[in-house]
Amino acid sequence: MKLFVIGCGQCGGRIADEFCRINVKARVQRGIDIVTGIIAVNTDIADLSGLSFIRRDYQHRIVIGGQRTSGHGVGKINELGAEVARDDGDKVLEAISTSPQFAETDAFLLIGGCGGGTGSGAIPVLTQQLKDRYPEKPVYALIVLPFKHEELTEERTVYNAATCLKSVYLVADAVLLVDNQRYVRKNLSLRRNLFRINSSIVEPFYNLLCSGEEKRPEFIGSKILDAGDIIQTLTGWTVIGHGKAPIPRINFPFNIKGDFVDKVKEAQRGVKAINEAIGELSLRCNPKDARKALYFVSAPHHEMNVELMNELGTILKRLAPDAIIGSGDYPREKHVLNVTVILSELAYVGKIMDYFSRVILYLATKKRGAERPQRGIEEAFRDIPSLL
Repeated sequence: MKLFVIGCGQCGGRIADEFCRINVKARVQRGIDIVTGIIAVNTDIADLSGLSFIRRDYQHRIVIGGQRTSGHGVGKINELGAEVARDDGDKVLEAISTSPQFAETDAFLLIGGCGGGTGSGAIPVLTQQLKDRYPEKPVYALIVLPFKHEELTEERTVYNAATCLKSVYLVADAVLLVDNQRYVRKNLSLRRNLFRINSSIVEPFYNLLCSGEEKRPEFIGSKILDAGDIIQTLTGWTVIGHGKAPIPRINFPFNIKGDFVDKVKEAQRGVKAINEAIGELSLRCNPKDARKALYFVSAPHHEMNVELMNELGTILKRLAPDAIIGSGDYPREKHVLNVTVILSELAYVGKIMDYFSRVILYLATKKRGAERPQRGIEEAFRDIPSLL
């Protein structure tokens, strides 16, 4: 599957930069491309200057709202971010249409943090513009939720998150949710933490995107997971997880071929990897709320068999009994078994509902001094302001 990636704001730009890095990795190591173009869009010139891999020309690093912000950002006001994206969206659309590989694009992926100003405001507007211009191509949004300390200390952050999430949900084909807090490590510096978080967000996509673009026959899976399978899975609120289990090197003189202990260990590695993938989902949720799911295995060909795939499918079906489940394999890795899990069309996401409830309470208190209303998601949804 080939994506056209658009990073919005500081957070989105840095994650888009990581997608650029893994595309270089795929090209060098595997001779394939998994992105057709990568653009960083921002109102802040300094943020764009800090990227490492995205090309530095004005068609790949796009400044919007220059007349309104003088290149210094929108100061967490996502309504202003939405406004400048609406005014300067033609810059982005022109850069996309003139990209040399655009014709190969299977889907768009817009990336941004929902707690800031530029990314939070621009993503819904750009998503709507892309849907209008290219109705035949799916448009996905990867939305990064704020850190816990931002939610506790900055009231505007929660407001931005709720308005962004509502707005993008109304127009995107799927919204991939990522909780920043899930990836934080206390013993690392802030800079190192951010680098690790961005890398962890992008890592699950690498083999998933490479699988359908593989050219060498020995690396073609028995059940290829291509763009069509992924597009059929991604709908509505979506989370993604990634787990791995190391495969020990075989010491042939002392290893009995077909030993039953090795057979047991093969199954255990698969179970360990899928349990880790479920445990490390990009946002904590209940798998039972998923209506669609997918598991994808990448490992040496001799490590993947029907029993393993059946075992993993059984585990996922037990966790998500109401989900339509897809699967795929990719015999590419050497000494590790990777499992990627996607849960999509989630009927309920507690974190999102918490944002909505807090903003509704904030607006009610501000306007009417009313107590916290107890309402269903449909009614609550209507009370969240839209950026569109």
